[in-house]
Amino acid sequence: MRPRTALSNVEWRKSSYSGSNGGDCVEVAEGHAADSVPVRDSKNPSGPVVTVGAHAWRAFVQGLR
Repeated sequence: MRPRTALSNVEWRKSSYSGSNGGDCVEVAEGHAADSVPVRDSKNPSGPVVTVGAHAWRAFVQGLR
């Protein structure tokens, strides 16, 4: 996990598939290091952040498509 202070200047992006009600979804941080992708629960934005390697994240997203 990455310290919250390291993520204070990032913009969080939620999937467009999460719906207009806010839905149960994850958010990913933009504007972070190119080698990792911070991920958090959109229902708990002040909760823990998991950092996933960029290569693993790309493979995960490709698998969803």
